[in-house]
Order: sequence, then structure tokens, then C-alpha cells
Amino acid sequence: MKRSGVADLPLHSGRVPQWLATRMTTMGMAIVESVVHHYGRGALLTRLSDPFWFQALGSVMGMDWHSSGITTSVMGALKSGLNPRAQELGIHVCGGRGQHSRQTPDELRRVAERVGLDGDALARTSRLTARIDNNAVDDGFQIYLHAFVLTAEGEWAVVQQGLNTDRRLARRYHWHSATVRDFMADPHAAIVGESAGVIRNLVDGRASAARDALLTIARSDPSEVLATVRRLEMPAHHDVRRQDVNERRLGAVLALAHERDLRDFANFLLLEQLGPRTLQSLALVAEVVHGAPTRFEDPARFSFAHGGKDGHPFPVPLKVYDESIAVLRRALDAARVGHADKLQGFKRLDGFARAIEARAHPHADVDQVIAHERIESPTLGGRTVFDDIRPRAPRVPGEKRLLKGQLELFRK
Repeated sequence: MKRSGVADLPLHSGRVPQWLATRMTTMGMAIVESVVHHYGRGALLTRLSDPFWFQALGSVMGMDWHSSGITTSVMGALKSGLNPRAQELGIHVCGGRGQHSRQTPDELRRVAERVGLDGDALARTSRLTARIDNNAVDDGFQIYLHAFVLTAEGEWAVVQQGLNTDRRLARRYHWHSATVRDFMADPHAAIVGESAGVIRNLVDGRASAARDALLTIARSDPSEVLATVRRLEMPAHHDVRRQDVNERRLGAVLALAHERDLRDFANFLLLEQLGPRTLQSLALVAEVVHGAPTRFEDPARFSFAHGGKDGHPFPVPLKVYDESIAVLRRALDAARVGHADKLQGFKRLDGFARAIEARAHPHADVDQVIAHERIESPTLGGRTVFDDIRPRAPRVPGEKRLLKGQLELFRK
């Protein structure tokens, strides 16, 4: 079984405000539907098992591009949106964070009974993937989130996250059933990251004696796991910096919105009167749906679609976000009744961006783009979680000015 990837993420406290959570669910569902419409349910699981794509998905949905909160928020949004339509789409999300993770086996059995799958086998797989990442590979991270995505055909992906409080890091683990091979045959192609000393790894080929002893005691004989591992290690800084972004690719997205031929194309094919800023966001959304795996090596770039809830790289532009959702939703609704021109337009939009990238080799100045977006933010309905904070009444003279200054510094 392939453990498709591992991502290390800085711990990040905070919450997702309701005004963003509802939009994340709607946007996440639109992206999921688009992927399934074009490529099928299996392709969606392939993407979810890729840590780079997952990070890009969270970024384009308005979450902080590098933080541990992406995992909880994205899986929560997908579960909220997918499960009510599970019968229609053939995709179920089980589990979640904390106590919800412990309910995964029972949820899987209920789903399996409805769709005609082996619930006990799925429950066992769920427990086994969690125990391997939590116990067999003793890397200092304790699993606290376990999400199991299952299709009607029985294909599955697991996204789970562990916590290391001493290092203030969360580690995300991705699995995909499509590449199942063997649990115990030197499964890791590579594990790359900062050295943490010697760790206990019971899925190392040299640990066969220890495994045999444990299997005898447990009277259990796991038959499948992990084949290769890719490691995505996110930086500790919260803001978006030049080195986090492929400037050439971002430059292509910015340039396409101002090309006359493309605007004519969008009006004709998408049948929408879109401004340059919404086209910019939709181009990044389209890339999340249609992009090849190699294009997600800089997930911070996708935060330039709809910003981030903490204001990095800029506040969430609610007017643009809502227009992006509306355009994509109308395209999906039209495709459901046999009119796929609009939805095909997003695929063409992604192709246009790549053509501009190949032809003109534009490079964006990341700092200038961020500065421009922050200036324009008020006109686009820009909002962050800090806008919901009400400073308490000052108790001493001059405290009001101090509180205001602290809040402004926090927003920066």
C-alpha cells in the first residue's frame, strides 16, 4: 500500500470563521465535482493523496497556506459538503478530528452496508493505517486526525495528521488504495527532512524479527502497506515570501487576465462577463482541477486566488470569492443537464494560462502583487479573522491607543 506523501506543517492556533467555513464547503464541493466530472472518482483520491495538491486545495479555498489547520478545515469542509450528496456522487468521508476519528470504523461499516462493500475489511484498514503512522513509525507524532475517503467502488484514500508539541509541528500522512502492495517490504522509498536522531521503524526490512514477535503476540497478520514516500516540509514562517512562489507561473496567471484574446474567449466559452481579478482566481481554481502533479510544488501560489483568513498573503476578497463560486457552480449545474460548454471552459482556461507561461515567460514580483492586493482589499470585500475581534474596553489612560496599535501590528 502506498503511503503517498508526508507533509510537516507548523502548528497554528486559531479558528475558521463561519463566513469563510461556508464558502470553503461550497468551493471545495465545486472543485471536487469538477475533478470527478472530468476525471472520475479515482482521480480525486489520487489528488487527495498528494500532499502538494492537498496544500494547494486548502490555499485556493482561503486557508493559511502553510499551517496545520489546512488539514482539519479542508477535510471538515469536504465531509460537510460530500456526505449529504454521497449517494449521488458515490463518495463518502468518514472520521475526522479527535473523537470523530475514533468513530471511523463504525461509520465505514454503515457506509459499506449501504453500498455493498466489506465493512469489516475497511474498518481494519482504517485502524491499520492509523497504527502504522502512529506506532510502527515512531517519529514523535501522535495521530489526532484520521479521515477516510471512500468511493462506491471500494477505492479509498486516508488523510491523517499527527502532533508533536515539543517541535510545534503537525505531520500529515496520505494513503491511497490504488497502489496497494505490501505493508512490510521496506516500504519507504525515501524519508527526507530534518534529522531527529534514530527512530523506531517497524516497517523497515531489518525489523522483521521484531515484527514477527509483535504479530505473534497480536495474532494479527497485516498483508499490505506503504511503498513510497514523498516528504513535503513547509517553512516555519506564516507570511508568503518570494521563495515560496514560482514567480513565472504566478506571472502567467496575472498576465492572462489582461490579454484581450483571453477575455473574448472567456466571454464566449464561459458565457460570463468576468473582470480580470475573477479570471485570475478562476485560473488558479482551474489549475487545481486540471493541473499535473508537478505543478503543485509551490502551494503558496494558490493562496493568490482568494487570500488567507489571517491576511496572508492578503485578506480574503469576499466579492471575488463569491463570484468564483457562482461561476463554477453555474458551470457545474449546466453540465449536469448536458450543457458542458462552461465547464469545459475551465479546462481551456487552464490551458491558456500554460500557453502564456510557455510563450512569454512572465515573472511576477510577489511583493508587488501582495502590496497591490492589500491596497485593493477594501474594494473587494477583504476580510480576515481579526476583523471579528472586538477589543475590550481600555482600563487605564492610553490603553486604547496601545490596543489599537497591537491589533494593527497583528494584522500586518
